[in-house]
Amino acid sequence: MYNFIKRVLDVILSLIGMILLLPVYIVIIIAIKLDSTGPILFKQKRVGVNKTHFYILKFRTMKIDTPNNTPTHLLKDSGNYITKVGKFLRKTSLDELPQIFNIIAGHMSIIGPRPALWNQYDLIKERDKYSANNIKPGLTGWAQVNGRDEIPIEKKAELDGEYVLKSSLGFDIKCFYYTIINVIKRNGVVEGGASEKKTTSSEESI
Repeated sequence: MYNFIKRVLDVILSLIGMILLLPVYIVIIIAIKLDSTGPILFKQKRVGVNKTHFYILKFRTMKIDTPNNTPTHLLKDSGNYITKVGKFLRKTSLDELPQIFNIIAGHMSIIGPRPALWNQYDLIKERDKYSANNIKPGLTGWAQVNGRDEIPIEKKAELDGEYVLKSSLGFDIKCFYYTIINVIKRNGVVEGGASEKKTTSSEESI
């Protein structure tokens, strides 16, 4: 029953958010186009519910000449590949806003385990232990508010499993509240994603 309620809330809240944030979207789009050449959005293959694949959307934060499928931490002078606007978008997590469209399309929920990269086999395997691959990934989740990039993959999967067990409206509200606090305080963010370094691609360091 809650899955149905959650889906309805996901769509309603995402549509409201999209309308309210329209001015922000417009400003970001203009800023990206003025700052560097290339597309506005960045697409990346991710793991969805039941280990199906979908393409997550983000605002582009890196230059178009950035080597493809190369982890940020392996790039020489990786900071040179991030655009000026991109640095701000990453710092504020505003680059994640286009995922509202992924939520409306049904690929994601507002709250759930963050979607793993398609080749992040270690995390996917760990999540299998807790049935965390069997639910929709989220824009934010319990692991995100308990360490984000700073926690190891094993602990991240364990926290995702805890979310599976406790999933409810009250717990989702709790996750959302702590997400806002963490974004404001910039807690747990490591450039390149400390817990995902082996498989993280060049745009995945938020």
